[in-house]
Amino acid sequence: MRYSILLEDADGISYFEDREVDFELKTFAPPASPFLVSKEVEAARIAFLSLPAGWKGVQHRSPKPQLATVLFGTFRVQAGSGEIRDFKTGDLFWAEDVSGSGHASSAEGGEPVNLLIAQFQ
Repeated sequence: MRYSILLEDADGISYFEDREVDFELKTFAPPASPFLVSKEVEAARIAFLSLPAGWKGVQHRSPKPQLATVLFGTFRVQAGSGEIRDFKTGDLFWAEDVSGSGHASSAEGGEPVNLLIAQFQ
């Protein structure tokens, strides 16, 4: 399973990196048989976001480290480095740009964008 993460360099400029989820075989929900499970991360809260079609945000930092799951639509993110990525239904986007110049995001394709956000400690 692959995801994109938005990190910051020493100058506070955000950039994308692609990562793979590491799994191990575990008993997660006994008495169910073991299956592959990733490392667990403590979440502080979750929220659903709905961006109207054509919504365009200004450059901003992530309020906390957070993982976005695109539930519907095309969510565009422009890193401080200038790189642009489009995230579509089912894509995962992890943002850790909490102190630098941040990123800009928008709802593309003439449709709203629905996201599930999990914020971390």
